[in-house]
Amino acid sequence: MTPEFSRPERIDTIGERERVVEIAAEPAERTRLAARFGLIGIDSLAARFAIRREAAGIAVRGTVTAAVTQACSVTGEPIAARVDEPVALLFVPALGDGEEVELDAGELDTIPYDGGAIDLGEAAAETMALALDPFPRSPAAEAALREAGVLSEDEAGPFGALAGLKAQLEKK
Repeated sequence: MTPEFSRPERIDTIGERERVVEIAAEPAERTRLAARFGLIGIDSLAARFAIRREAAGIAVRGTVTAAVTQACSVTGEPIAARVDEPVALLFVPALGDGEEVELDAGELDTIPYDGGAIDLGEAAAETMALALDPFPRSPAAEAALREAGVLSEDEAGPFGALAGLKAQLEKK
């Protein structure tokens, strides 16, 4: 399946000298990405990458920027959000079936690829999605939760219980 925002960069065009690649999602691509990521809308999505071949794979460094509208996780109200996320990725050839690789913390941004290209558009889309707040809250969220009888973290946690006991003791 082709991703909604695909910008393949052929491996045979990437050398050891760094080259800058700039990409931007078109309106239809942004609409499909918004649906995929559960966003109200994406006003812009762009990336500026410096790419080059290294001994370990294809190094991609740069920045992903976006302007999106998310739904408040409590009220559903639209919330504007901006992304300005640094990127440091290493694309490596995918392993064959049954092969395993051990990853340490320094290798978590390693992305396997198949075939003769890496997809910079998909890398930008995933970076944007990961940079967003997974549970955005509008200014009205706290009041809506309180009205629904939901306790705040301070009230529901162990310190909230102690504060409640203290208040009860002070009334006596």
